[in-house]
Amino acid sequence: MSTTEQSGPGKAGAASYDGFRVEIDHEQARGDIVLARPPMNVITMPQRDQLREAFDALDEDPAVRVIVLRAEGENFSSGGYIRGFLEASPEHVAHLAWNIAAPARCAKPVIAANRGYTFGVGFEISLACDFRIVSETCLYALPEQKLGQIPGSGGSARLQKIVGITRTKDIVMRSRRIAARQALDWGIATDVVPDAQLEDAVTALVAELRQFAPLAQRTAKASGLHTVEEGREVALPKVVCRTGYQGGEWLRHVDAEETRHIFAGGFSRHF
Repeated sequence: MSTTEQSGPGKAGAASYDGFRVEIDHEQARGDIVLARPPMNVITMPQRDQLREAFDALDEDPAVRVIVLRAEGENFSSGGYIRGFLEASPEHVAHLAWNIAAPARCAKPVIAANRGYTFGVGFEISLACDFRIVSETCLYALPEQKLGQIPGSGGSARLQKIVGITRTKDIVMRSRRIAARQALDWGIATDVVPDAQLEDAVTALVAELRQFAPLAQRTAKASGLHTVEEGREVALPKVVCRTGYQGGEWLRHVDAEETRHIFAGGFSRHF
C-alpha cells in the first residue's frame, strides 16, 4: 500500500502553500503538486512564487523520481487572478515567466494532468511540463488578448515550438479555445482519455517512467530545451524569460490602462 506524505496549510511542520498542496508517494517514488482552490483553481501572485519553490524542492528530493501537477475538481485552472496581476510591479511581472517555467527546469520528468478549463497561466505551466495527459473535458486557451494583455509566462514561446508559428498566432491572437482531441492532433496533448480514467492514465505513465534510468531521462529532457530563432539555436528558457520581460513592459503601456478600466470598480475576473 502506498504511503503518502502531505505538506501544505494545516499540517504541522510543513510549508504553508497558497492554493495548493504537495503530496509524496514513497511507493511510487512520485511527488504531486495539487492545485486546491476549486472550482476554478485560480492562481494568485504569491502562489506562482511558491509553485516554483515546490517544484525545486521535489526535484531535489531523492525519494521522488517523477513529478505530477494536477488539480482538485472539474477544472485544472481558469488562470491567474487578474487584480493581483494589475497591482504587481513591472519588475515582478517580468519575473513570472521564470516561476512558471519551473517544471521545465526540473531534471526529473513532470506530468500535467489536465481536465476542464486549462486557461492562461494554467495552460502555460502545463506547457512547461514534459507530458500532458488530458481528459476529454479539457479546454486549453490563452485568453489574454480579450483583456488587452499578452501571455506573459512563456506560453507563446512554448506553443510555437510545439505547434508552429501559424497555429500559435491562431491560439494567442484570437484567444482561441482548443478542445482535447484537437490538442492531441496538434501535438499539445500527449494523450487524451475519458475523464474517469485520467488519474489511472497518469499513474500508469508514472510507473512506466520509473522503469528508465534517471540519468538517461535527465539527458533526454535536457536535449529538448532549445529552439531556433532567426536561424540561430537559442535555449528555450531564454525565449520564455523574454516573454516575461515583455509582459512587464506591457504594464508600462497604455494598454495596461485599458485593462485596468475593464476591471475597475471592484469587478474581478480570472483568465
